[in-house]
Amino acid sequence: MASERLIERKRVFHQYKEDVKERGKPFYPFAMLHDTIMSLVVVSVITGLAIVWKYTTPGDHHTIDPGWLGRLYDAPADPGTINFVPRPDWYFYFLFYLLRIFKWPETVVIGTVGLPTVLLIILLAIPFIDVRPERRLLRRPVAIVASILVVISMGVLTYKGATAKEALGSEIVGHVPSWAAKEGFTGNKQAIAGAKIFAVAGCLNCHTYLGDGGTNLGAPDLSAEGAKNKGIAFQIAHLKCPACVNSGSPMPSFAGLGDARLKQIAAFLEASKGPKK
Repeated sequence: MASERLIERKRVFHQYKEDVKERGKPFYPFAMLHDTIMSLVVVSVITGLAIVWKYTTPGDHHTIDPGWLGRLYDAPADPGTINFVPRPDWYFYFLFYLLRIFKWPETVVIGTVGLPTVLLIILLAIPFIDVRPERRLLRRPVAIVASILVVISMGVLTYKGATAKEALGSEIVGHVPSWAAKEGFTGNKQAIAGAKIFAVAGCLNCHTYLGDGGTNLGAPDLSAEGAKNKGIAFQIAHLKCPACVNSGSPMPSFAGLGDARLKQIAAFLEASKGPKK
């Protein structure tokens, strides 16, 4: 069976060579010349757009006014922002949305590594599996249906990823009144303000608080942090430079939040003595 397939492939290849000699054009130099010309056209268009983008933008590198094709620079980053939601480039939106389907930590490896890897292996294997010389689309229904399904799936996932709303922070902020009631700091405005910042500033990506947050990174639970009586000054110093207070701490610095916000978070942590019985 294998020898018959090999003989058939040799026959088809020989026929292809004969057809090229009679009425076709060889890949070299004709196809290579066409590819080279098209590559130069693409590079020229990109270069031209870059020049237009650069020289139609008013002002210098200090301005953020847009030109014909947009801005050269955006406004300086605010290290103290608590509203910024990081998002990937558009061509990773499909993978971004897969993370919403495959939840951390049980199934995230399937969505980020397993599924894309299996699909890529199948894509690379197709030329070695399907060796038929047939090129007419109507006679390749399996390939056509598979291609259409892939395009639709990628399109839907990309659209869903582009329009996905990040509601996690706002959801956790809604738990602040419950935290205050359980911990007994409902009358402490500083602590409540600090709790709201704590809920949206990314602290719960590592820490836990009264059952909220992520436990996968091993950071301590802060529900009873205030019972340790470390003091406001210690909490602020630790938030500004965790490694300076606890040598080797992997916790990032939150100095960019500013002294006022850090004081509110410190008040919240010190007011957290543990759930009231």
